[in-house]
Amino acid sequence: MSNSTKQERTICVLLPNKDQLDITVGPKSTGQDVFTRVAELLGIKELHFFGLTVVKDNEHIFIDMEEKLTKYFPKECKQDSGKGSLRRLLPLVLCLKVQYYIENGRLLCERKARHLYYSDLRERVLRSECRQQEEVYFQLAGYALQADLGDHPLPREDMETTPYFEPKEYFPPWIIAKRGLAYLLCHGPKVHQDLWGMSSRDATLLFIREACRLEDVPVTFYRLQKDKKEERGTALLGLTLRGMQVYQEVNNIRQLLYDFPWSNVGRLTFLGKKFEIQPDGLPSARKLVYFTGSSFRSRHLLLHLSSSHRIYLSLQPALKHLRQLEETEEKKCYRESYISDDLDLDPQGSESSPGLSRRSTSSSGIEADARQHSLSTEMTSMEEDNQQQAEKCFSSATSRGSSCTSGFDAGSKTRMDDEGWQEEEFQSSVGSPKEVLVDDPDEMFQLADLLEGVSVDCSQLLSEILSTDQNPQGTSLRGSAQSQFG
Repeated sequence: MSNSTKQERTICVLLPNKDQLDITVGPKSTGQDVFTRVAELLGIKELHFFGLTVVKDNEHIFIDMEEKLTKYFPKECKQDSGKGSLRRLLPLVLCLKVQYYIENGRLLCERKARHLYYSDLRERVLRSECRQQEEVYFQLAGYALQADLGDHPLPREDMETTPYFEPKEYFPPWIIAKRGLAYLLCHGPKVHQDLWGMSSRDATLLFIREACRLEDVPVTFYRLQKDKKEERGTALLGLTLRGMQVYQEVNNIRQLLYDFPWSNVGRLTFLGKKFEIQPDGLPSARKLVYFTGSSFRSRHLLLHLSSSHRIYLSLQPALKHLRQLEETEEKKCYRESYISDDLDLDPQGSESSPGLSRRSTSSSGIEADARQHSLSTEMTSMEEDNQQQAEKCFSSATSRGSSCTSGFDAGSKTRMDDEGWQEEEFQSSVGSPKEVLVDDPDEMFQLADLLEGVSVDCSQLLSEILSTDQNPQGTSLRGSAQSQFG
């Protein structure tokens, strides 16, 4: 047996849907090697919004895909290389998790990728604590039941009602404790039944959209220290859909202190364990100073921040185009409904009356948003050609945006030596006006033309935007982008 074969190890990759993959790697394998193999085994070409994490100090850290895996498992690899070791080696564990959250599921063109994204959000919803939005969790449970099980069976008088789902798989623990299992088993099916006829795809897309409106779902948290002597950090940095948020933790309850859209971030500075946030337009004395605890965490936090910023900018034209398509279809559905109402001669109280034609989730006992079912109607009736054309655009944007992991200027000191992680200084300047093309009126006009059936190479357009987004001297959020994203 060759020496390289002896040094092979098994990587266990945990998936969002609770499945796992076992992948054999060599001593020189990188994170990208594992990521590519995961995509091959899953049969998914586009995993642009996902990353691989390693658990360090009870925290998920997204690994640098270009680094060797031995950087993340140094102790295990040294122990395994010892001579005469006949003990059974435990597999190394990585997790496939969503690294960049998006609120519109249509950006995920492949069904398998969309299902993994949906599964990740499902788990996060079960841990969500937005107690002032209880009705949202009931609507989300209905969407999840429709996506997982399809149409609710119509009840018959001679058929005994039996539970067909586990409440703990669809509701957070605090709702179960507050309402009780009997209440959820009674009203959960009613919300599900209100979605009769909705496809699994549309239910999944609506679940993604509504889940991303809960403030603690589409966010990745990093614990920070307020000073070097603090044993356990009480500050939390949340990487959100549109920027960063800073929380303080009091009695295990998060309290929001600062909300920084990308347009309000002037400069991010990493100096070893020190992390500084300089808000745009404020004097340097107003900067926020925190500590990461290690240069390892500083470097990986920088990578995640910079790549998230680039993804956010690159997706804006595609997201705007999607919103225009959906608004156009919503207006079309509204006009059709208006004409239908004018021709409806049934009395107001009859079963087919327009006043009773709109489905409601009020049967759940929680006041739900009446507009949510209309969203499914617009998605169901969306023309297929527009849908496919838009999804091709979004695929191009994400493939280019995910190919570069650092959009900030981290300087020349971000290299690691072969012995470990160095104490380094990273500066992320968010200052030179390079993203003006994101809001260029001519390009937005071209995207709008797509709504009228004009053929435009949207993939090429987004590629040009992404290529101009690469700035080795720093990534800008100033200029016209400030008013757009602020």
